[in-house]
Amino acid sequence: MSLIRVLLSIFFPPLAVVDKGCGSFLIIFLLTLCGWVPGVIGALIILNK
Repeated sequence: MSLIRVLLSIFFPPLAVVDKGCGSFLIIFLLTLCGWVPGVIGALIILNK
């Protein structure tokens, strides 16, 4: 996990996981719509795997 990915996941969570697949992007997008914090947490979890 690079520094750029971490910064992207903090400021723009869906963009950080765009290359992980359509499902991950949709999940993070929906979480971000529900609230910024769930989107960031979800993006960091997906990037950490």
